[in-house]
Amino acid sequence: MLAFTELLGMDDNATIFFTFVSNICRLERGIVIKSTGSRYRVLYGDNVVIDCYIKGKLRIKELRTTNPVAVGDHVLFDIDEKSGSGIITEVLDRRNYILRKSSNLSKHSQIIAANIDQAFLMVTIILPETPVEFIDRFLISAEAYRIPTIILINKTDLYGESELARMDYLESLYGKIGYQTINLSLYSGTEIEAVKQQMKGKVSLISGNSGVGKSSLLNILNPALNLKTEKISDYHKQGKHITTFPEMHQMPFGGFVIDTPGIRGFGVVDMDRNEIYHFFREIFEVSKDCRFNNCLHLDEPDCAVRAAVQNGKIDPLRYRSYLNITESDNRKYR
Repeated sequence: MLAFTELLGMDDNATIFFTFVSNICRLERGIVIKSTGSRYRVLYGDNVVIDCYIKGKLRIKELRTTNPVAVGDHVLFDIDEKSGSGIITEVLDRRNYILRKSSNLSKHSQIIAANIDQAFLMVTIILPETPVEFIDRFLISAEAYRIPTIILINKTDLYGESELARMDYLESLYGKIGYQTINLSLYSGTEIEAVKQQMKGKVSLISGNSGVGKSSLLNILNPALNLKTEKISDYHKQGKHITTFPEMHQMPFGGFVIDTPGIRGFGVVDMDRNEIYHFFREIFEVSKDCRFNNCLHLDEPDCAVRAAVQNGKIDPLRYRSYLNITESDNRKYR
């Protein structure tokens, strides 16, 4: 089982020092395992969980986000002796985080989770169909913050010949540029052990469209969670993801998984238009051969990227995703 101090990234010397400081300042250090927007559940000490809130405004390095504290954040908090709840006083430096556009405030963003070792993007070919552009938007956001991502293709037991061909295409498309894919059937249990091995001893984020099976997967990985799912039909044999708030769950085989609400789209933020191509691996690789160093790969002369699309070295769907992200204001994908 991943120790609490390991989860916080603390070695023995750091633990001793923090204990000494805490005794003087009466502050506790913990990790946020659930956020409801105004209240937070924090894990600390010997697997103790406390409900916390923020007193006053908490600003984090001028990030314009709707949530100053996110699941996965390492925080300092004080315990209110009267109420027994905690007051978060500081969010410690984040190793990384992943953002998406807020659904309400176009100039703000939402931190999905922080301090992540890896991400799992669950997709489906049908029921629902996950668009390539949605996958690409998630991947480049993770790429920007150096978060390794594994693609889980779920509901394989439902696929006919055309769906299997589409699945093979996605495996080939993303495998060629270095992304691992795992084909899942929660109904038959296919590749569940492979997912466990990938998650063991790590802090993982799991994300994807509503209805792809995230809650169902977590219930299989840890039956004690008993997460709510909404039944679609006997034929589909899958639940509809109805998670409301992000939450971190401890896995019995070791490690933690951050469950996120299902999202219809993924708007990229915090990226300069001129650097978006850096996070498309194959486009970045080819771009060094462009005539101009500041080439945006749109209509510039002697563009190696557009040539690579024409000769099949870069997949047209990936290039289309790049164009849509570069040229749009992302309103469609909040």
